[in-house]
Amino acid sequence: MQLHFSPSMRSITISSTNGFIDLMKIKVAARHISYRTLFHTILILAFLLPFVFILTAVVTLEGVNKCSSFDCLGRRLGPKLLGRGDNSGRLVKDFYKVLNQVSTEEIPDGLKLPESFSQLVSEMKNKKYSTKEFALIMKGMMERSEREIRESKFAELMNKHFAASSIPKGIHCLSLRLTDEYSSNAHARRQLPSPELLPMLSNNSYYHFIVSTDNILAASVVVTSAVQSFLKPEKIVFHVITDKKTYAGMHSWFALNPVSPAIVEVKGVHQFDWLTRENVPVLEAVENHNSIRNYYHGNHIAGANLSEITPRTFASKLQARSPKYISLLNHLRIYLPELFPYLDKVVFLDDDIVVQRDLSPLWEIDLGGKVNGAVQTCKGDDEWVMSKRFRNYFNFSHPLIAKNLNPDECAWAYGMNIFDLRAWRKTNIRSTYHAWLKENLKSNLTMWKLGTLPPALIAFKGHVRAIDPYWHMLGLGYQNNTKIENVQKAAVIHYNGQSKPWLQIGFEHLRPFWSKSVTEPLSGKALSILVSQLLDFLIDLYRKDYLLILWKNDSFKPVDSSFSIPIGY
Repeated sequence: MQLHFSPSMRSITISSTNGFIDLMKIKVAARHISYRTLFHTILILAFLLPFVFILTAVVTLEGVNKCSSFDCLGRRLGPKLLGRGDNSGRLVKDFYKVLNQVSTEEIPDGLKLPESFSQLVSEMKNKKYSTKEFALIMKGMMERSEREIRESKFAELMNKHFAASSIPKGIHCLSLRLTDEYSSNAHARRQLPSPELLPMLSNNSYYHFIVSTDNILAASVVVTSAVQSFLKPEKIVFHVITDKKTYAGMHSWFALNPVSPAIVEVKGVHQFDWLTRENVPVLEAVENHNSIRNYYHGNHIAGANLSEITPRTFASKLQARSPKYISLLNHLRIYLPELFPYLDKVVFLDDDIVVQRDLSPLWEIDLGGKVNGAVQTCKGDDEWVMSKRFRNYFNFSHPLIAKNLNPDECAWAYGMNIFDLRAWRKTNIRSTYHAWLKENLKSNLTMWKLGTLPPALIAFKGHVRAIDPYWHMLGLGYQNNTKIENVQKAAVIHYNGQSKPWLQIGFEHLRPFWSKSVTEPLSGKALSILVSQLLDFLIDLYRKDYLLILWKNDSFKPVDSSFSIPIGY
């Protein structure tokens, strides 16, 4: 195609490429437009037309919904400039209005809700729901899902609480087995420690640790991990306190599994002359009070309005209702100055901790006349574990609590505490502890719910020295998002919470830090000692001519003048 301008610029001829055929001839009137303007206009159009053709082709190839070219701007603005706006925005606004209207309405009783999203889509095609009907159905499905998830969460928390409060079969059988060893094996009953080491139990040049527990395996891990981590384990003395029913098994364990060169003493609460009803009347009342026993051992859902409580708050309430909080072993730490009158400084450890570093520097910390060296729990990166203040433990709507305590005061942790017993004996901490326990009993447990720490927070008020959090890392039994690198750096890690490492509900990635210190029962030297004791027993029977009686009862079968020991022994 060619353009031909006449010399006078009064006509324009459009002809074919070969010039033989004139396609169009345009005459221009000078009175309407100047020749120069017309020339420039035609020149610009001739320049733009190829680009318009190319852009049209690109848009066609890319598609309207996936365009990425510059012309998208024009295609989006064009309809608006021409008055043909996109209706999607108006539709969304209309749908918002319907949702707001439905949010205040109740779901009709007879409305049948689809069981799945695919069923909802299928019914929409078949029944042609209106917008309001669709919104009501979606609301009903969401409310049903939220209700089911909430119920499942509460059921999970209850099951977890029961699992945490129970005794695993393995630990129960271990205790029974060791108790049997105590009654049948003289070595399991040997004196702990040996007579020549008895003076070390009150020697203040040694590092004295106290553990109060009825969990044999947990006590073993605490002692073993401390001995493995200490630079001078021969200077360690462990005082393990347990209840009467566990004493025989606990004694057997440490007699058959010595942690040499450390010294271990095992004592039952029944062996302390000071622990009488006259000295601990409040604790006896705590254990025997019917309403208290019902609170800790009764129905944990009765009276709880689950529709108005969050799962996190419910979990905290369940944790506060653990039966261990009314156990004498859990309150025993408040009587340390009387139970160990010859000791000056001790470190009290809970049974759910693991020692990872040498703890001898704890004895060098200057408590500045304070009684209790503890890690504060109101500061730290972990908002769930390290955000505890008095308001988290006490009911400040109670007039006595509101009058005497500050809700913003920083709390501290039990689990790994340095106690200066000399300074403690000069205070009235024990009497204050008892007085507040009595007040809480009178108020039907309305002042606080959570076990032994709240009365201790009051009794030790003004007697606590904060120590570096490095010494005591908490929360390994609460949540599974604990950072492994932080666990590896801590001197003592504490599995406080329900997910204990010896339970199936324990967190798998945190359990190895505990299980590496587990001692196999009756292993190595202890097993050889048992075999030796058994052989001595058989020889003694033979010498006393009792073998014939046993043989007649099929207890032993002689084979070539040797004896076959029953496997089940």
